[in-house]
Amino acid sequence: MLPLLWLKDRLFYGWVISAVFIIIGIIMAGTRLSFGVFFKSIESDFNLTRATTSLVFSVYMVFCAVFAILGGWALDKYGPRVIFILMSIFFGFGLLLTSQTNSLWQLFITYSLLLALGSGAAFVGVMSTISRWFNKKRGLALGIVTSGAGVGIVVIAPFSTFLISTFDWRIACIALGVIALLIMTPLSSLLKKDPQEIGSLPDGIKLDSIDSSPQKHVIEEDGVQSTGLSLSQSFRTRSLWLLMFIFLLASYNRFMVFTHLVPHSTDIGFSAVQAATVISVIGFSNIAGRLFIGILSDKISSKLAFIISSLIETGGMVLLLWSQGLWMLYLFAVVHGFASGGSIPVQAKVVGETFGLRRIGSILGVLEFCFGIGAAIGPTIGGFIFDVKGSYLIAFSSGAVVVFLRIPLIVLIRQESGQERKRQE
Repeated sequence: MLPLLWLKDRLFYGWVISAVFIIIGIIMAGTRLSFGVFFKSIESDFNLTRATTSLVFSVYMVFCAVFAILGGWALDKYGPRVIFILMSIFFGFGLLLTSQTNSLWQLFITYSLLLALGSGAAFVGVMSTISRWFNKKRGLALGIVTSGAGVGIVVIAPFSTFLISTFDWRIACIALGVIALLIMTPLSSLLKKDPQEIGSLPDGIKLDSIDSSPQKHVIEEDGVQSTGLSLSQSFRTRSLWLLMFIFLLASYNRFMVFTHLVPHSTDIGFSAVQAATVISVIGFSNIAGRLFIGILSDKISSKLAFIISSLIETGGMVLLLWSQGLWMLYLFAVVHGFASGGSIPVQAKVVGETFGLRRIGSILGVLEFCFGIGAAIGPTIGGFIFDVKGSYLIAFSSGAVVVFLRIPLIVLIRQESGQERKRQE
């Protein structure tokens, strides 16, 4: 009992929140990003084309986009505990019901709709909550928390491949659904909206320790009291529209790759296990990228870190166009995983720095809506191009182009000020 009390007194609860989100990310993001492992089984079982199979995931991402906006509003109003408990239930039962489907329209309900209800607001919830719990170490914390998605790719993709090859894809869905219900639901009850719920400030600073401290003014200026723009004010800035387009371009490429990389790898002669291993390599590299670039964003400009990750990701996509041997696919996986993973925490940090934390949940909800639209478009276009051309060359080339286009848009983002907006109004 005494060690637990000592730990509670010494350990900043923000790291407990972070640990919860890491585990949720492993299960939730790992399942989402492993759709490619299920791709050919669903295509064969339901006798679908590549474009139609991709559409199941694309519709899921459209619903995720819608629920991201609703979730952002709900998270600002009710906090993460209630929202993530409900999401965990929908996510688990969505997978369980998906295992029982017998027609395409049922997949659209159980996977596309219910799974989106369970995961659409995940990114918004994680990013907005962690941004409130950390200030000086925000880049590090965001990098650590989002690394759960990378671990999820490493764990869930091969685990699902094993279950699919040993049993079938339906058993894999049942197993993932049970895991989600038994682990994510109780963990979600530990979440809290912000450090003021426990009488603290970001980074573990105690409220009573700054009442008469010269740091008080600095802490207030750093955004502890959630100053910043409202959603309506943000819509009147150029930066929000730039970020909306950046989020769309990022997800277009990322989800086209995750959806079609396994089918592409098996098409050019590699086994399903080897293809799943390539996805796992992306996951390992993804973790490193999220941590390294997250920490880098605390040392240099967040925008510069974002630009660096975008340049590396563009190079990775060019590499994919020439990848025929397994070692080349592994090299692509290292480069792509590092860059695409690194852009996740830094883009969220840019949002907080640009608009403040006052309505960060709602703002991230809008941006995640755009992210979801891009994630819906990318896999569908990739599948359509393959059905027409019999190759992913044009599809992956378009991914390289859209990633590169993010760079000039990032340069144009500026830090918006609530005071400046008031003067303009």
